[in-house]
Amino acid sequence: MVEGAVERMRGARAYASFIGIGLAAGLLSGLFGVGGGTVIVPLLVLLLAFDQRLGAGTSLAAIVPTALVGVISYAVHDSVAWIPALILAVGSVVGAQIGTRLLPRISQTALRWCFVGFLVIVIVSLFLVIPSRGAVLELTWVTAPLLLVLGLFTGVLAGLIGVGGGIVVVPALMLAFGTSDLVAKGTSLLMMIPTAISGTIGNLRNHNVDLVAAAFIGLSACTTTALGAWLATLIDPFVGNILFAVYLAFIAVQMALKAIRGRKPRTA
Repeated sequence: MVEGAVERMRGARAYASFIGIGLAAGLLSGLFGVGGGTVIVPLLVLLLAFDQRLGAGTSLAAIVPTALVGVISYAVHDSVAWIPALILAVGSVVGAQIGTRLLPRISQTALRWCFVGFLVIVIVSLFLVIPSRGAVLELTWVTAPLLLVLGLFTGVLAGLIGVGGGIVVVPALMLAFGTSDLVAKGTSLLMMIPTAISGTIGNLRNHNVDLVAAAFIGLSACTTTALGAWLATLIDPFVGNILFAVYLAFIAVQMALKAIRGRKPRTA
């Protein structure tokens, strides 16, 4: 079934779409420290008739090289907290397994509305708390377990509703941990790499990855990720917060629309 669908996606239009999707996702990934899945998945579904699971699996595989280039780009500016990122990744990998097990038992509509509410709070906070470019993420006996909890929460959320870690981790590091916006983004991208690799291995076993599409999207994204990271260093932190708030508002609207559609009664 999946193989037949994949065959229909091949052609000049499909490859051009893969490249265009990758360019857009890479720019956003570098600029905001997110994986780009919120762009990749809906575009694969809308433009190329991918089903949701295949789109999500392909997106996760494409994120691996994209995040790697993003990490290198932020590391050049000394904007990656390496050990905290690994702690976040451990929590996220474990949390994702918990989330996927809880998935059949929890209402997706209720989860989506809760997440929309969470994003609204974050968006408002981004206008009230402006990160300092000089702030660092200090690892202490207090912050280490809190980072693990944040990773767990992020992973559970990813397993339940399929959202990437960046849209949770970046604002959390800025608002709750007082981290600079650049360090938050670089650390978020590093956290994604082991998480994405782990998820991709599982998706490959379940045949939920289009490797050709993932390769085209991932390699295309790599060409613009560094550009996005460079732009992030030029933008004033307050302006960066506003742009990130707009991005989160876009995701909140998408999630709200899914929640509304999920409440509509099915017709026979």
